[in-house]
Amino acid sequence: MHNLKTVHKINVAVWQQSLIVVLQSYIHVPGGIKAVKQWDRIEAFVEVVRLGSFSTAGHQLGVSTSHISRSVSALEQSLGTQLLYRTTRQIRLTDAGSLYYEHCRQLFEGFREAESALSDLQSSPKGLLRLQASTNFGERYIAPLANGFLQLHPQLSLQMHFTNRAVDLIEEGFDVAIRMGVLKDSSLIARRLWDRRERIVGSPGYFNQAGVPEQLSDLGRHNCLIGSRDRWLFSVEGERREVRVSGRWQANSDIAMLDAALKGLGITQLPEYYVDEHLASGELVSVLDAFQFSDSAVWIVYPRLRFLPPKVRLFIDYLVEQIEHS
Repeated sequence: MHNLKTVHKINVAVWQQSLIVVLQSYIHVPGGIKAVKQWDRIEAFVEVVRLGSFSTAGHQLGVSTSHISRSVSALEQSLGTQLLYRTTRQIRLTDAGSLYYEHCRQLFEGFREAESALSDLQSSPKGLLRLQASTNFGERYIAPLANGFLQLHPQLSLQMHFTNRAVDLIEEGFDVAIRMGVLKDSSLIARRLWDRRERIVGSPGYFNQAGVPEQLSDLGRHNCLIGSRDRWLFSVEGERREVRVSGRWQANSDIAMLDAALKGLGITQLPEYYVDEHLASGELVSVLDAFQFSDSAVWIVYPRLRFLPPKVRLFIDYLVEQIEHS
């Protein structure tokens, strides 16, 4: 159960009245002071269930055990139903009490989260930010940006984990991750950072020996440098198409694949940000451009939360701003 201590300390009248309006939709209590008293009774009831004891609930709320008992009894009377079974040894919810508690608990949690959201709005990021990205891309592009963000926020700690394995953010405790390509459906929230266009490239020397492919079917007679998967993505008349390729070279590293292409070992498919400078210098040549698949991107993903922690929200905003101005 969540700690509701902060809720008890809030005395913001407009928030309380807003919640009372909601509560009055299913409790028949007139407005004004009576409604405020009913709110206090509901708070007492929630704390009794959460803590499992009238005396502990009284201590938590700063009132006597008898006051808590009277408040819960008055709540039951106003609702016309019993909420709790009471014995000398335990307190147990009735069916009506269980249903009512679940509704009230959600209201109190929403109240607490609203307070937290407003408090976080002006706060600076602190604590530990855990980030995951693929090895080569993360080291080359994400690490410098993350390091720049850390310079701006001395209260923040940063932990970067580089792996080509698709991690489970929630299970493994990561705040954010960098994902590339076409995203699969998931419960994560994604924000686009870069467009990611891929090129089929090879060295001039390789094409002089093996010829230049003009159709996707020509890939079958070329030595394809394969990364972590042996299927390349293309666009044919606006439709996505995967082509299975083969060759005598394979590695799970884009940097190693780029080096092999530069040395004339074969052709490969790599993102533009790896090959642009080599295309400009003439070290590599791009082929099959008419079939280039462009509906791909680099994304930052994070778990679906009602309120984002400042460290996550500000880091995402920082990345987007830096990328837009780069």
